[in-house]
Amino acid sequence: MFDDVHNYYERIVYDRILIRVGKKSVNQDYMEDVACAALNHLPPRYIRFDVDMLFYLSPVERAEIELKVDSAIELAIDIVKANKGRGKKN
Repeated sequence: MFDDVHNYYERIVYDRILIRVGKKSVNQDYMEDVACAALNHLPPRYIRFDVDMLFYLSPVERAEIELKVDSAIELAIDIVKANKGRGKKN
């Protein structure tokens, strides 16, 4: 397996969810559901090292990525709220 290969958006989504919902009030299941829904609304962007991605992005591209992530998280929160109680694990 490729240990260093990952989707660039995963860490950003995780960090932005923590900012959005607050670290103390985070329910792990809720956060993971929101993360999955948000990531499914973002294009995959696989990289080996985050620093490489940051080096090649312009400030405008970084801002666009943050806007895309924030929009995807807002949509994901709405989706998770709308589906609350459906398909829960036993």
